[in-house]
Amino acid sequence: MEMIHHTLQAVDRFIWGPPLLILLVGTGVYLTWRLGAIQVLRLPLAMRYLFGGNKGSGDQGDISSFAALCTALSATIGTGNIVGVATAIKMGGPGALFWMWLAAFFGMATKYAECLLSVKYRVKDENGQMAGGPMYYIERGLGQRWLAKLFALFGIGVACFGIGTFPQVNAITQAAHISLHIPLWLSALVLTVLVALVTLGGIKSISAVAQKTVPAMAVVYVAATVLVLFYNYQQIPQALMLVLHSAFNPTAATGGFVGATIMIAIQSGVARGVFSNESGLGSAPIAAAAAKTDSCVRQGLVSMTGTFFDTIIICTMTGLTLILTGVWSGDSAGAAMTTLAFQQGLSPAIGQYVVTFGLVFFAFTTIIGWNYYGERCVTYLFGVKGIRWYKYFFIVLVACGAFLKLDLIWIIADIVNGLMAVPNLIGLIGLRHVVISETQKYFAALTEQRAVENMA
Repeated sequence: MEMIHHTLQAVDRFIWGPPLLILLVGTGVYLTWRLGAIQVLRLPLAMRYLFGGNKGSGDQGDISSFAALCTALSATIGTGNIVGVATAIKMGGPGALFWMWLAAFFGMATKYAECLLSVKYRVKDENGQMAGGPMYYIERGLGQRWLAKLFALFGIGVACFGIGTFPQVNAITQAAHISLHIPLWLSALVLTVLVALVTLGGIKSISAVAQKTVPAMAVVYVAATVLVLFYNYQQIPQALMLVLHSAFNPTAATGGFVGATIMIAIQSGVARGVFSNESGLGSAPIAAAAAKTDSCVRQGLVSMTGTFFDTIIICTMTGLTLILTGVWSGDSAGAAMTTLAFQQGLSPAIGQYVVTFGLVFFAFTTIIGWNYYGERCVTYLFGVKGIRWYKYFFIVLVACGAFLKLDLIWIIADIVNGLMAVPNLIGLIGLRHVVISETQKYFAALTEQRAVENMA
């Protein structure tokens, strides 16, 4: 067993090593350049589309653009925003936060491109629902059906045995047990029933829950971090300087922190940033395909705001809280490290419950979001006849998750998650000219429309 563990660790380090990280960030850099820094210059327009409703957006789709974004965010805003940030800073020092920002900045262009392609190449399944994602634009755009099937297979693996089930279930049941003293079997039973009720209702049920839960939980969590920052506002400039300095200089060992090289800071920040916002992994495009829109560019703009909210806002808030309170250099790690930061920044009682309820809600929405991703991958491989059996199997896995040891599961989840990115990035690179062409046509038409309106 120990040999298997070491072998999987070696595979994990290889997959999430420099080649994949360079490919992920490099794709974002290229798209940023060719699309004219779309994540900066067009972000205000994307925000107007997001919060301005669906006027003129068309009827093709199952749910609103906002609901599609919330469904994608339900899967991306998860334990990575609490545990992942703490892990990155613990391993790479405060400088890891800078590299997390960098990955998110270029990742916004990647997220825009993959969600644009998802809407452009989406189809209707046998149940009349929209189906899209990397498997469809790889097959219909590149003509590589074998590569599309490979992506779908990895997607099912992540949904069932990785991020979608065991780590999230374990986070919820353990948090409820430690803070609220709820027995594992009881929280596992309640969680299984709730997941069943939501997921058996399909995309409209999932998006309805996501629309209400995601904004609420994000606002509450961000509000708690804002309070910590407010109480320590005088130290914020110093904390930001520490982040920038540590990003380009080795971090000295202090307290329980063992010190970090620049390479460790880069690898920790980029890997955890991508793990959190999923830009380039190919998951968010599956949700984007369900959006009611007649413009793939418009939905791409809305979808790229997800990376902004996930990493630039929520991960930054967590990271600054860890740095300002000084817990990053202590002996704590993971969720315990974030809990300690809020306990010191707010109060022992309030801080504990902020992290506990944050983990519970973040992890729950990640489960239902990944259930939908897995469902779409099953539909692609086996047709709609496979959906019912997949959902039953998924619910059984949720019920088992609280009682499993997660050492190997986390490693397997990381491996399959990384493997998902490879076919998707091949698709993005192969279809880059389609992304550029669609973008240029859309904004040329928009400029012409505005010129006509100004003349009228």
